[in-house]
Amino acid sequence: MSIKHGLLALLRQDPKYGYQLRGEFEAATGATWPLNIGQVYTTLTRLERDGLVRAASSEGDGRSMYEITEAGRAELAGWFDTPVTRESRPRDELAIKLALALAVPGVDVSAVVQRQRMAAMQSLQELTKLKRGSRDSEISWQLVLESMIFAAEAEIRWLDHCEAMLLRHRGKPSTGSKAAVPAPEQEAKR
Repeated sequence: MSIKHGLLALLRQDPKYGYQLRGEFEAATGATWPLNIGQVYTTLTRLERDGLVRAASSEGDGRSMYEITEAGRAELAGWFDTPVTRESRPRDELAIKLALALAVPGVDVSAVVQRQRMAAMQSLQELTKLKRGSRDSEISWQLVLESMIFAAEAEIRWLDHCEAMLLRHRGKPSTGSKAAVPAPEQEAKR
């Protein structure tokens, strides 16, 4: 999700100050995406420049309240109507890390997979505890939490798949590299 669209969504109902937007954004996402207040005001400045928001009023203390414009409502509606595609998501650092671990001689790829699986399992356990403690009224937080749980489960499943692939290809050169995945007896000698 872009900060731009998140702020537009929060402004859809009524005008707000930057600090209100930051607090509501963090509450809606369960604080999984903490915002720096500078990010909020920089984004608001860009949104105002692009005609998507405007200053609604200004307090005597210099704080400006912002409201969404019709152009901003149209932009927000288009964002909600457009599916998120895989291409628009950031690169998968874990997949890149494992690919590079295979390409670099001397890296115990199985150990990298195991450490990642343990971290993913721990994260899944913590998320599950959070889920048990959440209230039914916290639907936006529950949606974010469920997304993180599904992502952790998918990561564990993918790591299981990676491990099976490594076992099938033991002793064979990895794609694009002359290095071989170490056999268990070679790993034990290290």
